[in-house]
Amino acid sequence: MNGNRFGRLFQVTTYGESHGQGMGATVSGVPAGLELDEEDIQHELDRRKPGQSMISTSRGEPDAVTIQSGVQDGYTTGTPIGLTIENKDARSGKYEPFITAPRPSHGDLTYSAKFGTRNWGGGGRSSARETVNWVAAGAIAKKVLRENGVRVKAHVNQIDDIEAGEVSWAEMLEHTEENDVRCADPEAADAMQERIEEYQERGDSIGGSIYFEIRGAPRGLGAPRFDSVEARLGQALMSVPASTAFEFGLGRDAREYSGSERNEDWTFDENGDPIPVGNDHGGLQGGITTGQPIYGELTLHAPTSIPSEQTTVDWETGEEKTAQVIGRHDPVLPPRGVPVVEAMCRLTILDFMLLGGRINPDRMDDQPGEYRTAYHPSSPENDPDDAETHVE
Repeated sequence: MNGNRFGRLFQVTTYGESHGQGMGATVSGVPAGLELDEEDIQHELDRRKPGQSMISTSRGEPDAVTIQSGVQDGYTTGTPIGLTIENKDARSGKYEPFITAPRPSHGDLTYSAKFGTRNWGGGGRSSARETVNWVAAGAIAKKVLRENGVRVKAHVNQIDDIEAGEVSWAEMLEHTEENDVRCADPEAADAMQERIEEYQERGDSIGGSIYFEIRGAPRGLGAPRFDSVEARLGQALMSVPASTAFEFGLGRDAREYSGSERNEDWTFDENGDPIPVGNDHGGLQGGITTGQPIYGELTLHAPTSIPSEQTTVDWETGEEKTAQVIGRHDPVLPPRGVPVVEAMCRLTILDFMLLGGRINPDRMDDQPGEYRTAYHPSSPENDPDDAETHVE
């Protein structure tokens, strides 16, 4: 199976199945000298992990991350960072009825048809549990980007037909984490919560969308055509399980704008640099960043695992039968999808910044050839007598 690696210079290679021993990722391309510990990563994983509210799956995974390599004395060394996250609460028995009878609208049949086999427990590799690896890698990217003035934030802007009002960047930072829905519009969040619970009570699920913004990305990232920022960002976000549509700038509303309405005149900013008047382009023109905020939206369909009765066929027995997915599943995906979307935005933009030479790929301090650094380990022989690492 290919397709488990993302990125060019900042590369993330992942492994693991939903009900296997654990999940994991190898993150290559992290510059040396970045202060990093497991708590930096755990904070983001806790935002994504299951069981955090009544509108998420009750699967009790702590999602505790362990750094296996690439960090010495609290600093990255420039070598690949190995991350592992154990699965602690897998219960595969409830999936046995679907080993040869595919669940409606899942990847069961397609995986079996492609490989002739599959890990059927919890959906195996096709499960959204795999995104735990993406969030872990994204937490590392977040630290690198923050030191270079780039920030990413997302929130749930629609559930079913309930839309959040327009919110500012400051409101997203302040309000997104205040409610279980992760919507920065408190009034809309309450309505969304009620709607989700209605679907949950009748054994059904519902879809929605996530709005994201990237701020501080410098002008000039990206390349025309196949390496445009929107093309690579679209690939990243359309990899998110249950994604059905990616938009940036005006998105699908652009079809209702004339050229004169959409086109943005140029003017000078306070530094005398040309800037477009407005940002309907979503911070991207010609596939390249303008220096303005990059923004867009990702749509996620309703979760396919629902307790309502559905019809399937068993290819082993040749029978048509009723299927009822019994297990622990999310009734809606966008609330837990917010940290996943943020992670994929960070991985994409950091890769572009490394490719564009905006960040030294070898080291955070950008001092090539210098071996006397604040983060190089000291020899124990030179430690004070009372130091724990002192040697005779």
